[in-house]
Amino acid sequence: MKEAANRTRHLHILILVFTAASILVIKAATIQLFNKNYLTAAQNTTISENILHPARGLIFDRDGKLLVVNKPAYDIKVIYKQLNPEMDTTLLCDLLQIDESRFLKSIEKDFRSSRYSKSVPFTFMSNLSPEQYAVFQEHLFEFPGFFSELRNVRAYPHENAAHALGYISEVSKSVVEREESRYAPGDYIGVSGLERTYEKHLRGEKGVEFLLKNNLGRQVGELENGKLNVDPEKGKDLVSTLDLDLQSYGEELFGNKLGGIVAIEPATGEVLAMVSGKTYDPNLLSINQNRGRAFEQLLNDTLNKPFHDRTVMAKYPPGSIIKPILAMIAMQEGICEADRTIYCNGSYAVNSKGFSQGCHQHATPYDVQTAIQHSCNSYFYQLIRELIEINGYSKPGEGLKIYNDYLRAFGLGDQLGIDISSESKGFIPTPEFYDNLYDDVITGWKSTYVLSLGVGQGEMQLSTLQMANLAAAIANRGYFITPHMIKGSINDNLETNPFPISKKTIPIDKEYFEVSIEGMERVVTAGTARNAYVPGIAVCGKTGTSQNPHGKDHSVFFAFAPKENPKIAIAVFVENAGWGSDYAAPIAGLMIEKYIQGSISPEKQWMEDRMMNLNTQVNTP
Repeated sequence: MKEAANRTRHLHILILVFTAASILVIKAATIQLFNKNYLTAAQNTTISENILHPARGLIFDRDGKLLVVNKPAYDIKVIYKQLNPEMDTTLLCDLLQIDESRFLKSIEKDFRSSRYSKSVPFTFMSNLSPEQYAVFQEHLFEFPGFFSELRNVRAYPHENAAHALGYISEVSKSVVEREESRYAPGDYIGVSGLERTYEKHLRGEKGVEFLLKNNLGRQVGELENGKLNVDPEKGKDLVSTLDLDLQSYGEELFGNKLGGIVAIEPATGEVLAMVSGKTYDPNLLSINQNRGRAFEQLLNDTLNKPFHDRTVMAKYPPGSIIKPILAMIAMQEGICEADRTIYCNGSYAVNSKGFSQGCHQHATPYDVQTAIQHSCNSYFYQLIRELIEINGYSKPGEGLKIYNDYLRAFGLGDQLGIDISSESKGFIPTPEFYDNLYDDVITGWKSTYVLSLGVGQGEMQLSTLQMANLAAAIANRGYFITPHMIKGSINDNLETNPFPISKKTIPIDKEYFEVSIEGMERVVTAGTARNAYVPGIAVCGKTGTSQNPHGKDHSVFFAFAPKENPKIAIAVFVENAGWGSDYAAPIAGLMIEKYIQGSISPEKQWMEDRMMNLNTQVNTP
């Protein structure tokens, strides 16, 4: 009996031990194999997952000159749990050239929030230069929990094209939430210009490396000899349409001026130069420790507004450069022949009550070409009046719609679609606009209310880009390619993969373009734009003076050259400079000569000096 009882007790003990052991095994398996929280915690103490940031793609000008490059910068990151409480903070501050308050602000975070964790790396200090980093790197082993991360930030070999190129900045919280798989806090993203438009091409793809750490948190090697690592993929290099030499020259000419210059290659729609005054050195907004101060200074310059890209964002009345366009529309609609004479005695009689619009003294415009040559207001007041009244005096809306349809075919009244997101639509007033504007007039508005549209004044507003595109459309005798600033990306064979472009055709017969072009050539050879004359080159252009209710009028000019097989179309708008013939025309002439001839002839040197030194800024801070 006693022996049987012992066997039973022994069996019970074995069952108890086996049960306890089974429970322990199951619990261990649960912790180590099935519970991801414990698995992650274990990995965090043995494996470091480092993100490898790709280099952004480079940007070249049309001749292969670098416009945007990368330079190395280093972020110092920290894992709070791995910090040594007895570390020499004084030495750390000395190495990084910061004070104790900066150290405390950078290391003490709100770990109760979801943004920070004591076991997850966060940025302690960013944008160290290679020189700063080299000093710190020698002592990095003395500071467990700290490690470095290499980044690439933008640099600019030339101080040009700031508005066109744009800049990068730290990604916003909303972008991180929207594209969590691609961006993380602290990443950089293009926020303006080409950097923004071509972000998906330039940004590249991140890589990752897995590093083993010892019980002190120090890195001791790669996990599985690096087999799990993924190399970062560099962003695509892009070829710009910009001509760096022409861009630089335009910025020199515009050094003390407000306004814009846009130059386009007519046959391709490629933007050769895009100058906005006042501009700034793009290196000021490169990611560095002085960037915040520079950004604030530029932002606070409310007189010159350097962040306001006047080539695409600003809207101006185009003035008389609209006259060649109106002439073609009038001929296409059959209300004017090329040889039509409209007499002008220095003013245009609007109505029988004696109200008139002024003109200036010039030869009688016996044909359209002469009217364009001398910029006769009376001639074009009559044309716009007849066009708006084409279906009767009491139906001005129908005539204005016809006018607007043609203007929209030229790309006006909407965005042209250039590869810069800040482009303005400009403004082309519609019949509905005037219905609302004159809703208190019993008989409604009539053609005489809107005569200013025939001379590019009143409510009509265009961007400098749209003005340049008009010149390109005339140069092409009836079509334009959507203006663009990037040709394509560079492939592995160092060839350019072109991006798609689009062509827009204008429903006006080519013969009418030739009439306006003849008049525009006369403007330069014997009309209001003699200052745009270029020796040996047939320049076709038109001056304009844009009325400014707040001060001195603006100077406007658009042109293309040569007359046959044109290589450049250009628009120049100089704020507060007065007559188009005095300032915008000579600047355009110099830009044309510089681009086609490569240099300025001795006989035009005085003009270059004058334009370089001219200051039209109302105030300079």
